[in-house]
Amino acid sequence: MARHDPTIQTLRLALALQEPGPGWSIERIRNEFGGSRRTAERRLDAVRALFPDLEWRLDGHTKHWRLPTGRANGLVQWQADEIASLEVAIERARRSRRGDHAEALAGVLAKVKSLMVPKSATRLAPDVDALVESEGIAARPGPRPKIDAGHLAALRHAILACEAVRLGYTRREDGQRTRPVVHPYGFLHGHRHYLVAWNPKRAKLVLYALPNVTSVAPTGESFERDPANDVRAFAARSFGVFQDEPVDVAWRFRPGAADEAREFVFHPTQRLETRRDGSLVVRFRACGLWEMAWHLFTWGDAVEILEPAALRDTYREMVESALRVVAPPKRTAKAEGGRASASARRARR
Repeated sequence: MARHDPTIQTLRLALALQEPGPGWSIERIRNEFGGSRRTAERRLDAVRALFPDLEWRLDGHTKHWRLPTGRANGLVQWQADEIASLEVAIERARRSRRGDHAEALAGVLAKVKSLMVPKSATRLAPDVDALVESEGIAARPGPRPKIDAGHLAALRHAILACEAVRLGYTRREDGQRTRPVVHPYGFLHGHRHYLVAWNPKRAKLVLYALPNVTSVAPTGESFERDPANDVRAFAARSFGVFQDEPVDVAWRFRPGAADEAREFVFHPTQRLETRRDGSLVVRFRACGLWEMAWHLFTWGDAVEILEPAALRDTYREMVESALRVVAPPKRTAKAEGGRASASARRARR
């Protein structure tokens, strides 16, 4: 709602008008900010009241307005979630082995911080740290489910304010709608995105799939964060986001794939062991066997599961399920005939 406030719109337009380029026409202002031509003209009048040195030039039959570069810089104020989003993006780029993106984003963040008023930077620092720490595993590439931005904003506010919220939530396993009161701690990002929250009734941290959150309502009740409920420590227990009892894991990558595997961070606690034949053994302790199996499938025959046996069984089950889809058992002529007769009988009814 604040984004559409007339005062906010005027300030946003003032910042936009100092961008390098030919300036802003009435039509461009209407396209960006919405409203009628008269509304756009009123916004320009409001900017001119604040900045009498607003300039315009004629390009053909169209006027273009702009402010001298830097004229409205004093209006810029950064929010904690904006700074935190940059820091989280840098960390995700590093984990995705995009050092070039991480370096570029780090440069942007450094420039932003250099423009911040020292008092403002000091004031925002605790909130920025809280938001960055509330983020768990870096997002992996691939399709993403839709998540309501308003719900995310409300949950981030609750994390900073340590305020309990009542979720509207649809359980994935049975479709049942629930309304738990929870203490939001942070997020885990993977193939799916989750809220990590303390559920007082269940007396433990619980994962709530963000696409299944249908509403977020503040309760007005505060809670005290338990240092033991650290989101990153919670995330480090698992290969992905599924939580179970951790097990000791060991994978052996064949010599031809060892160099590539060495570039991956499979888990924060991993230990690497290079063998005489050039192969690489990766060891760590975590849970989430199905997610491990899904990842190992992408390596084909370049990797061997040394332990645990349960992971080999899970991987075998996944491969066999995939084979049943791509190569279903051949049907006999007799069976096909029986199915055809059954279909014919249904058609006659």
